[in-house]
Amino acid sequence: MNDHKKGLVLTAIGGLALSFDVPLVRLGHGEMWSTVALRSTATFAAAIILWLLVRRFGSTRPVLIPGKAGLAAGFCYGISTIAFLGAVFNTATANVVFIVAFTPMYAAILGWLVLKERPSPSTLVTMLVMLFGVGLIVSGGLTGGHLLGDILAATASFLLALAITFSRVARIDMGFVPLVATIIPAAVGLSFVASNGFSVADPIWVVFDGAIMMPLAFWCLATGPKYLSGPEVGMFYLLETILAPIWVWLIFAEIPSARTLLGGSILVLALIGYSAWQMRRIARRDYLATPPISP
Repeated sequence: MNDHKKGLVLTAIGGLALSFDVPLVRLGHGEMWSTVALRSTATFAAAIILWLLVRRFGSTRPVLIPGKAGLAAGFCYGISTIAFLGAVFNTATANVVFIVAFTPMYAAILGWLVLKERPSPSTLVTMLVMLFGVGLIVSGGLTGGHLLGDILAATASFLLALAITFSRVARIDMGFVPLVATIIPAAVGLSFVASNGFSVADPIWVVFDGAIMMPLAFWCLATGPKYLSGPEVGMFYLLETILAPIWVWLIFAEIPSARTLLGGSILVLALIGYSAWQMRRIARRDYLATPPISP
């Protein structure tokens, strides 16, 4: 298997694993803070075990939190987890994953403001189209009574983009930061559990999600960019956006509203079009940069 195929397999596995996150959380049938505590504690424990194994048997010595930039990114990742799980409990699954799909555009805006990376015209057009799609979904939240969940999903998306920006500014390896940062939601969740009691009817699903599926998803999606271009990796992140509402529909018979479906379709098509355009541009650039073969 060449590097490109290896990257495709890894990112496909990561995107597929990520798509089961929300269904597994909901299968736990738990109270919000109990679920936050259990899922985050499981992910943190898995991250520490994985880190110890890598240091013991691997050739590298990865750092859990690399400096101040790592702390800043970790804080954003930790709070985004709380916002994301809060959104899962306060709005429809489709709303959550469609709104979180706006993360790449948030990252582009922050890159413009912080790194002075001016977005290309295609990026600006995609932003406008996606803003319209998100607006449709949030307007549905206004009429459906789940505006809080939509706002939490948008907050999670922004914080993820901010964490990515911190990583890009520092230009250092932060592979373990998203996993170790789950200590923040774990601590917050446990503080609420200590006051209100623990309530998760089927904890095995939440533990499986936190200890197995999330580390697998994050590792595969973090490794994929070594072999693929950014637009290609972005296409596989869309697996969660597309598949999560389908899994929830099959398991819980939750049908998204018409506005959510319309707004989500606009988001997905905009991202697919943008990624396809970027892949075509990169392929053309590489082709023009390749010197002709002498006869």
